[in-house]
Amino acid sequence: MMRQMKDLRQSEVPYSSHSIERRRMRRSFVSLGLMYSGVNEDDVLIGDGSAVDLSEGGVGIRGNCPVKIGMELTLFLYLPDEEEPLFVSEVVVSWTKGSLFGVELNEVSLRDGDRLRALLHTQSAAQAESVQ
Repeated sequence: MMRQMKDLRQSEVPYSSHSIERRRMRRSFVSLGLMYSGVNEDDVLIGDGSAVDLSEGGVGIRGNCPVKIGMELTLFLYLPDEEEPLFVSEVVVSWTKGSLFGVELNEVSLRDGDRLRALLHTQSAAQAESVQ
């Protein structure tokens, strides 16, 4: 029982220090619902999850469907106070660890890129206020 609890606590740690060092853009910690889809060999993959952190270049995700490094996915990110999800037509899985994985954003429309930047600006300002 103790081992299971220890394993559970370790699995809740989103990233190792090694993965943090690879980041090129500052990330904001978030909790946003999302859906992702892709093709895994001959099977269509559809998963639900949540974004745990976000930057202009990538998203850290806790998902309910396993993915593999290198997989191409489509992502629908549900932004707060907006009916229409942010649509990213192409992301690539860059790392995985259990139910956690990171994706690199490759194809974002100009409109959705602007929405993403606005969200990041709002998140960054809110996080800066909470530190003061």
